[in-house]
Amino acid sequence: MAYWSARQLAIDGAHDPLALGDGESVDTLDRLLRESIAGQRMADVPLGAFLSGGIDSTATVAVMQALSSTPVRTFTIGSPDTALDESAEARAVARHLGTQHTELTVTPDDALRVIPKLPGMYCEPFADASQIPTFLVSQMARRDVTVSLSGDAGDELFGGYDRYRWGQRIAGVPRALRRVAGAALDSLPAEAWSALMAPASRWLPAELRDGAGRPDRLRKLAGVLGATSDDAVYQDIVGFWPAGGTPVRGAREPASVFTEAPPPLQDFEQRMMLLDLRSYLPDDILVKVDRAAMATSLETRVPLLDHRIVEFALRLPLHQKMRDGRGKWILRQLVDRYVPRALMERPKKGFGIPIHAWLRGPLREWAEGLLAEDRLRRSGLMDPAPVRRLWAQHGGTQRLGVPAVAGADVRGLARGGLVDGKEQP
Repeated sequence: MAYWSARQLAIDGAHDPLALGDGESVDTLDRLLRESIAGQRMADVPLGAFLSGGIDSTATVAVMQALSSTPVRTFTIGSPDTALDESAEARAVARHLGTQHTELTVTPDDALRVIPKLPGMYCEPFADASQIPTFLVSQMARRDVTVSLSGDAGDELFGGYDRYRWGQRIAGVPRALRRVAGAALDSLPAEAWSALMAPASRWLPAELRDGAGRPDRLRKLAGVLGATSDDAVYQDIVGFWPAGGTPVRGAREPASVFTEAPPPLQDFEQRMMLLDLRSYLPDDILVKVDRAAMATSLETRVPLLDHRIVEFALRLPLHQKMRDGRGKWILRQLVDRYVPRALMERPKKGFGIPIHAWLRGPLREWAEGLLAEDRLRRSGLMDPAPVRRLWAQHGGTQRLGVPAVAGADVRGLARGGLVDGKEQP
């Protein structure tokens, strides 16, 4: 029997949620985060923090600096793609908080130098393109510190991902109507997608937004609409390939992402957050950061995953996580105590590099060699047809997009394993 269970805590929290006013809830989170960071600041070696300029890392660094008598060392990775670059925002936050700040802009050559090292870092196929900037920011930080705090887990605990709002909206549509709409969309020829969906792209979730003009993303939207249950909506949103499909020879996609019955939580958003907390966060985010950082001998710590904060978040009512069409309401209120709102009021960009653009430009020839049909066939790992089809869709699309979707393209190509057992884009 488990001595601590996030699933059971979420179920108990739904039955007995906290009855705190807004101000009391923010006070409680502020106190808990201070206690967590005070404990995690204890080190006999130099300590710093990753700072993207987003809500989660800003909350962590702001409290960390408030507890420190000297400037905290902070580190940021920048991107040459302005759609992804948050270095200016991070720099402004660092200036306001008074941290000692260092930043680095990642280039395609930087990425190519890291890619051959990835199999040694992860020891398994790990298809998340943000592993590259994670390694580079860790490498940069390690020159000055031995331990770095991060803001990971804020999205999963406090409702930060777009898919929580959109999953709930899609699940709220009668299933019969969803199926009809999904079938209608799926029947459209590829050339009709852009004209139909591009005008509506700003209302789509981040996971699908950049699909307005890309058949692979839009067909995924059709699949989500055709989901047969609310939890299947979640599975289809987070999945990379159509249900039952996989390019790996002799393999099949698991029937469900659930290793047990979905949690009996009435709020679909709370269910999605819990599922991410127990799957996406430990299996992707934390693995990515831990292995990339340890490859540079940097230890990372995650203050928001202090068990007291997790227990608080799992009892927090939904309206104190998501409000007025935005997630992380309580974290935003906390950050307002330390940083002017004008520095934080901007769209969420995520953490990534413009790998989608690089694969159409400076890295195209390199990727084409890795994904050549005869090479894929010789490897014996993947069926070349779906891989080549996805690669053609990616290379033939001119619209450049945001990191979450761009990463999905690359993750989809690499889902089944390393190309030729050595490298993956």
